[in-house]
Amino acid sequence: MGRVEDAAARRGRGLRRGAFLAVMLLLAQYLLGMVVNLFVHVPKVHPGANAAEYFGGVTAGVAWALAHGGVWLALHAGLGVVLVLTAIGLVVQAARAGRRSHLALTIVAGVLVLGAGFNGGSFLNYGEDVSSLIMATLWALATACYVTLLRLPAVARSGG
Repeated sequence: MGRVEDAAARRGRGLRRGAFLAVMLLLAQYLLGMVVNLFVHVPKVHPGANAAEYFGGVTAGVAWALAHGGVWLALHAGLGVVLVLTAIGLVVQAARAGRRSHLALTIVAGVLVLGAGFNGGSFLNYGEDVSSLIMATLWALATACYVTLLRLPAVARSGG
């Protein structure tokens, strides 16, 4: 029984470390987003701009931002991709940890991170201020989910 509790405690600590990392990455993303918002000019014409097909346009726009958008925009877009991968990893960790509350928070946070990313791509491609507002709102809610996760008990309990 002690080994099971030790394994559960390790998984809980790992999930907390991951949630802390996610919060730090989200804060870095916020700061990069402010730099991009204030100091980067995004041309109106680039791959993905005003695309008729939304998802293909977002993919093309983000790929363009990573390769040709300048240092700050590339860092912001790249960190967005890292955040999506981190969110997926945290969902997997939470599923292995065995607490439904942890899993629910990581799933919600992951959907919010993904939504923020798509709205960032939408802002990049269509230039609508509402996309920026939605991106920032979803960022704040995702951050709140990960901070809440840090406050929950880490050790799995039966029926959790």
